[in-house]
Amino acid sequence: MSIEIANESGMAVDETSIVSAARFALDRMEVSPLAELSVVLVTLDVMSDLHVRWMDLPGPTDVMAFPMDELQAGHRPDAGDVSPALLGDIVLCPPFAKDQARTAGHSLMDELHLLTVHGVLHLLGYDHAEPAEEREMFGLQKRILADFKAAMSAAKRRDAQRTNDDRLLGAAGLDATAEDG
Repeated sequence: MSIEIANESGMAVDETSIVSAARFALDRMEVSPLAELSVVLVTLDVMSDLHVRWMDLPGPTDVMAFPMDELQAGHRPDAGDVSPALLGDIVLCPPFAKDQARTAGHSLMDELHLLTVHGVLHLLGYDHAEPAEEREMFGLQKRILADFKAAMSAAKRRDAQRTNDDRLLGAAGLDATAEDG
C-alpha cells in the first residue's frame, strides 16, 4: 500500500504516525494492498480556500476527503469487488486540529489520527449526513481508533522490552557483537 504524505502546514507533526494510522485503517477495512493514498497537511488559509471551493462553507475545517473517482459505487467492503486504485486525497489542517484537540482534552496526534481515520472512511464511501450513517461511520471510526491505539501501545511495549533485553545481554557480554568477535 502506497501512502504519500506532504506537510505544507508549517507545523511539525509525526508524519510517520499519521501514515501508520491511515495504513491501519485501510488494512482494517480490507482495502487492496495495491491501493494508493495521498495525505496533505495544510495551513488554515489553504483549508479555508478548499472549504469554500468544494463545500461552499466559510472558514477552515479539520479534514476534507477527495475521492479520486466519485462516480464509482464506493470502496466500502460491502460494495463488491474493488480494483486496486488511487483512493484519493485526505487533507488535514493541523492548526485547526490543535484547537479541537485542546477542546477534546487529548493530544494533537490523537486528533490527527482521528481525522486521518475519518478521512479514510470518507474515501471508502462512508458518510455522516444522516443519523444512521453517522452511527455507522462514527462507531466504525471509534473501533478502528481503539484498535490502532492498542496496537501502537503493544508495539511500544515490545520495543521497550527489546531495548531492555539488549541492554541486559550487552551487560552480560552476550550481545550479538560479543558473539561475532
